[in-house]
Amino acid sequence: MIYLDYQATTPLAAEARDAMLRWLGGAESDTFGNPHSPHRMGRMAAATVEAAREKIAALFPPGGRIVFTGNACEAINLAMRGSASRRKPGIAFSAIEHAAVRDTAFALGNWHEIPVDAKGKADSGDALSEDTGLVAVMAVNNEIGTIQGLAPWREKAREAGALLLVDAVQSYGKIHVEEADLIAISSHKVYGPKGVGALWVRDGLELDPQVTGGLQEGLRSGTLSPALIAGFGAAAQLAQERMEADAAHLEALWTRARELFEDWTLNGSADARWHGNLNIRKDGLDVARLISECRDVMFSAGSACASGSGRPSHVLKAIGLTDAQAKSSIRIGMGRYTTLDEIETAAKAINAAAKEQGL
Repeated sequence: MIYLDYQATTPLAAEARDAMLRWLGGAESDTFGNPHSPHRMGRMAAATVEAAREKIAALFPPGGRIVFTGNACEAINLAMRGSASRRKPGIAFSAIEHAAVRDTAFALGNWHEIPVDAKGKADSGDALSEDTGLVAVMAVNNEIGTIQGLAPWREKAREAGALLLVDAVQSYGKIHVEEADLIAISSHKVYGPKGVGALWVRDGLELDPQVTGGLQEGLRSGTLSPALIAGFGAAAQLAQERMEADAAHLEALWTRARELFEDWTLNGSADARWHGNLNIRKDGLDVARLISECRDVMFSAGSACASGSGRPSHVLKAIGLTDAQAKSSIRIGMGRYTTLDEIETAAKAINAAAKEQGL
């Protein structure tokens, strides 16, 4: 099988797997301790957690702390709900934000959607209401790969007296993490294990806990998993070491993929884009049939989180596509372990299946 769905999840790096194995200890080992226990086994586990925390924090700007969560959705909820009592009530978010941001904003109320252009760039000239206390802008979009550029949003949020929340799930470990007040990330999008994420919180910013109990993380209750966190830390360290090499590899894949799919229409920007993401369309395409016929090629019709909804992508609608165009689009996600041969084989299969539909 050929895996081309790197925006949905990434393969577990061997280095991350190896880091995890020791902390999946059985009764015969000394590595199954609770990292919050005061005895030696607990302290050993805690030391592993803190070592990983430092590796993950190394990819962030200075002046903040890492709070571990179960995933990025939880991190976003902690940021939005946890700051609610400490800021003005209004929430502004770009029209192409992940459902974790959108649905939480809808639940909290008093929200404003910031429009985007055909490339997926949010309009930094869009006026914020006087009661805006939180601005949410993705660093890299999960469906069309748009790189937003956060400098104007930092300034705009400061001028409004608001916090800036950044969903950096698709950018962390791949491009430089820009400054913000709150930044959400996920391990399994950076070649680490599923089941662990984190929220970076700027120093001096206090949040209200949303999961209460032992408050092991200070802001979040629940026993931490040394194995998952060790894997996350190893993946972060590897991403830092390989950032330039990974980017060069993806640039070569992107260039070849654009040639192989030259008669498809690109959705979003070709330039202000993470080049591991290729979102393309052929008007009239039956995407469900295409995916079924290309059963050995793993690609998607959009966000994994919304794949079962049957609704056209809100991201593709926001950049001006019709419902029909949005439903005729596919997303090809490339990554560290994708090869040129795989791209060529996959393109041959996808193009042949589209041709069978008369396209």
